[in-house]
Amino acid sequence: MPQKKSTVSRYPDPGARQPRLAEIRNSKMATSAHAYVRGNARHFYTWLARLHAGSLPEGPGVWICGDCHIGNLGPVADADGDVAIQIRDLDQTVIGNPAHDLIRLGLSLATAARSSDLPGVITARMMAALIDGYEQAFDPHQSDQMRKAQRPAVVRVAMKEAVHRSWRKLARQSIAGTDPSIPLGKRFWPLSTKERKEIHALFETGTGSALATVLRPAQAGAKVKVLDAAYWVKGCSSLGRLRYAVLVDIGHACADGGAPCLVDIKEAIAVSAPRYPRVRMPRDNAQRVVEGARHLSPFLGDRMNAARLDGRAVVLRELLPQDLKLDAEKLGEADAVKAAHFLALVVGRAHASQMDGATRKSWLAELRRSRERSRDTPSWLWLSVVELISIHEAAYLEHCRGFAAEKPIE
Repeated sequence: MPQKKSTVSRYPDPGARQPRLAEIRNSKMATSAHAYVRGNARHFYTWLARLHAGSLPEGPGVWICGDCHIGNLGPVADADGDVAIQIRDLDQTVIGNPAHDLIRLGLSLATAARSSDLPGVITARMMAALIDGYEQAFDPHQSDQMRKAQRPAVVRVAMKEAVHRSWRKLARQSIAGTDPSIPLGKRFWPLSTKERKEIHALFETGTGSALATVLRPAQAGAKVKVLDAAYWVKGCSSLGRLRYAVLVDIGHACADGGAPCLVDIKEAIAVSAPRYPRVRMPRDNAQRVVEGARHLSPFLGDRMNAARLDGRAVVLRELLPQDLKLDAEKLGEADAVKAAHFLALVVGRAHASQMDGATRKSWLAELRRSRERSRDTPSWLWLSVVELISIHEAAYLEHCRGFAAEKPIE
C-alpha cells in the first residue's frame, strides 16, 4: 500500500519565520571568519564608538556605504545595460567619515586573505595596495586606461559573466526557472494572504507603479500586474527583515514575448553606522538608502524607489541580469593584492564624485600626510585593521562554539 505524503509543511508559518531565519543566519556566519565579518557589522560599529577623537583622519562629510565589505561590491547595470563595478548594498549608508569605509573594506579583505590561507605578508601588501588604490581615485593625473589594466581576476571574471548574462540566466540562477512564477523551495517561502494582498496593492495601485515608470519610461502609465511573489531567504545580515521577490509584468510585456521584471523588496531599518553630526539626511530609512545609492552608485540608485509596506519602510529595486556580487572566497596571492587596490579605487571614486576639486585635493593631502613613506600603510589604517581582526576572530570562534553546542554533529 503506497504511503501518503506528509501534510506537514517544510516551510515555516509566515508568522513564525524568525527562528528558522536566525538558524540560517548563524549557520552562514559559522562557515568562515570572512563570512562572520560580512554578516555582523555590530562589532565594527562598537569599535568605532570606542575610538578617541583624532584616532582617524576626519574626512569631508559625504555619503559613505557604512558597511563596505567585499560582498557589497560588484557589477551593477544601469537601465541601458551598461555595467560598472559599484557599491551594491546601501543599507547602512550615511553622511559620514569616508575613512570608515576604507577601514571596513580593509578588514573584509584581510579576513578574506586569512580564509584563503594566504600568509601575513600578503595582508600587509594588500593594505598598502588598499591605500594606494583609494588615493588614486583623488589623483587627476591617473588615466582610465591604467585603472582598467589593474582589474584583478575576480573582477574580470565577474564582469565577463555580467555582460553576457540574459534574463533567462538570471531566472535560472535567481528563481530556478524561466516561467513567470517563483517556485517555492530553499530560497523562497510562501506568503501569507495578508502579505500577498499588500504586495499586489503596492505594485498595482501604489509606489510600485511609480517604480515601473522609472524602469520602463517609454511605458509610463502602463498597467502593472504582479505575476507572483514569495518571501526571499536572501543575504546574511539582513535575514530576519521583510524581504520579498516579486515578478511584475509591465504593459503586458510577457504576453508579447517579453520578460517580466524581477523586483527585490527589502526592509530598510534604522542605521547603525555612525554619521556626522548636524548633517541633513532623509528621516525615512528607505529614502535614506535610495538617496545614498544615488550618490554612491548611480547605476543602482536610478533603479530604486522608497515605499511603505505593512507600515514599514522598504526599498524596491529591480534586479537586472548583470547585477552580481564578487566571489572572493578564494583569493590567490597576486590577485588578493590587485583586488585590494581595485576595490579601494572603486570606493574612492564613489567618495570623490561627491567632492569638488578643492575638497578632493585637501582630502588627498590629508591621507598622504599620514604616510611616513610613499609606500607605507598609514598607521591608523594598519593598526585599525589588526585590532579589528583580533576582535572578530575571537567573536567568530565564540559564535562557532555556541553554534556547535546548538547543532551537535550527528
